[in-house]
Amino acid sequence: MDVDTTRWSGDGGFTQVLVDALRDLPDVLAVRVEDAPASRAETGYNFIVNEVYVTFATTEVRERRRLLGVVPYSRTRPAPRLDLDGLSSILSAAARIGAPDYADPGMIQYLRTERVVAPYQTKGVKIIELVRIYRAGTVPR
Repeated sequence: MDVDTTRWSGDGGFTQVLVDALRDLPDVLAVRVEDAPASRAETGYNFIVNEVYVTFATTEVRERRRLLGVVPYSRTRPAPRLDLDGLSSILSAAARIGAPDYADPGMIQYLRTERVVAPYQTKGVKIIELVRIYRAGTVPR
């Protein structure tokens, strides 16, 4: 399993939980994590946006077709063993992750919030973490 975190600052605890869960799946070959440009921090809150790109393992599928409707032929093509819908159901069953807040055939999205209060302080910081999972090779939305 290849995990590329060179474009990720490491911010976001939930993102790390997702990457660890993806690392354990046999049908996932590679994961790339990137910071999205929407991330920002201001007084009282941090808005962290991370994008995760997943490469799935493939199998060879044999297709039978007819050329011009007459001549039969067959060819093999690679087909992914898992797609984003299947990944969404696997991650939904995980205890530390749960169901996504939004999912469609091209993206899975999680939104998590938590309040962090440092010792000896009365006011904390709200951390809002948005994580989007795409299939590798697609353009982010």
